[in-house]
Amino acid sequence: MQDIGNILDNRVLLVALVACLIAQTLKLFIELIKNRKLNVRVLVTTGGMPSAHSALVTSLAAGVGQTLGWASPDFALATVFAIIVMYDAAGVRQAAGKQAKILNQMIAELFDEKHEFSQDRLKELLGHTPVQVIAGSALGITISLLARSLLMVSTQ
Repeated sequence: MQDIGNILDNRVLLVALVACLIAQTLKLFIELIKNRKLNVRVLVTTGGMPSAHSALVTSLAAGVGQTLGWASPDFALATVFAIIVMYDAAGVRQAAGKQAKILNQMIAELFDEKHEFSQDRLKELLGHTPVQVIAGSALGITISLLARSLLMVSTQ
């Protein structure tokens, strides 16, 4: 069994995590520009621009391709994983968010008529728009390519 400390030597994993963190941080700045107020909640919530999920998985797939080869089974696996995650983010979770919005509206209307239901609201921002997924993917690939370039420059 390998030492758990070796995880810190995994450049592909570290770059993917950095891409995810950069995407989450960008959400904070975009929220600040868009609404003119600091909302640190966006750092830990799902949804928003850009998709951190997409940045993470595309950076991971690109890193695997750069490291092990674009024709490797590992790259194929990482790519299929990335496609599934991005499809889920833009498809399934986006649809769940729309359903939550409709249910919240229905509950609000029922409360106006003095029905007795729980007033808990469902989370509506669950998924991403296709543009948010594409932006996250582009960010992930860019971060992976930049990390590779920086690594090559530092070893010369």
